[in-house]
Amino acid sequence: MTDLFQLANQLSEAGGDAPLPVDQWHPSHCGSMDMVIRADGTWWHEGVRITRAPLVRLFSRILRKDDDGYVLVTPAEKVSIIVEDVPFLAVDFDIIGTDWHFRTNVGDIVRIDDTHPIEMRRSETIDQYAPYIRVRGGLDARLERSAYYRMAAQLETSDASDDLLLYSGGAVFTLQAEAAS
Repeated sequence: MTDLFQLANQLSEAGGDAPLPVDQWHPSHCGSMDMVIRADGTWWHEGVRITRAPLVRLFSRILRKDDDGYVLVTPAEKVSIIVEDVPFLAVDFDIIGTDWHFRTNVGDIVRIDDTHPIEMRRSETIDQYAPYIRVRGGLDARLERSAYYRMAAQLETSDASDDLLLYSGGAVFTLQAEAAS
């Protein structure tokens, strides 16, 4: 079974801070690890919260969503983990020119565009509608409540409805008002 500290040591040797090419790695599945990413964005291993942000960032770089669930993957092994809702939270944003750039709780910066859309959808885990952003691969972030309210205050509404409109990356994204209520 995979040892958390052995995995961390292997990753720290990779250097850098960008996501790693996990879509190019196809090792054998080695089982599961007692790791959970809770709906509140916290990461837990064997029932203990991982509080070191650099360690969480390190693991977020090797996270991938496969057809059968979330996995941590290296060139040598792949282990399943549990993600209660989505692996990341979008905690803040900046508007640069006309583009919206969101920052996740693990340090990813994502510009909203056709490749990184934002959409309202219902989460059974948190039992409400919320905006979700595609971060990378099949990995999404849910917009944290305070960031959502700050964002909503800056958006215009559609003439035909109370839907919120977000313009970014040359595209327009409609955040349906009825989904937010």
